[in-house]
Amino acid sequence: MEESHVVTCFVENSGKVLLLKRSGQVGSYQQRWAGVSGYLETNNTPLAQAFEELREEVALYPADLTIEKEGDPLEVIDEKLGKKWIVHPFRFLLDQAAKIKTDWEHTEYRWVKPDDIEHYQTVPNLYEAWKRVQ
Repeated sequence: MEESHVVTCFVENSGKVLLLKRSGQVGSYQQRWAGVSGYLETNNTPLAQAFEELREEVALYPADLTIEKEGDPLEVIDEKLGKKWIVHPFRFLLDQAAKIKTDWEHTEYRWVKPDDIEHYQTVPNLYEAWKRVQ
């Protein structure tokens, strides 16, 4: 089984969390809801990769955000894809003035109450990842 390390960033503002709907152009979990996420590149730390994904996917920069928590990695097995994902979760607080601008990886976004995450059709174990950064 192939193992891949990824980061997942939960961006919070006014008690709500940003969820993004993955487009049909991404490699996995198309049309599923997720946080800001991406593969952990070889020469990056998880935190550096998190900031890179935030910049690329939603046009947020370190000045827009405060890191609230880095959670323990979560192992997610997807038998169908033959993948073991090691998810490095992060929680960031967003400066009220920042605007979300999505790239091609997402078709829409929503601000939701954290407990509502599990009511969405998400990437595997997204709510479990959230619980690691509460």
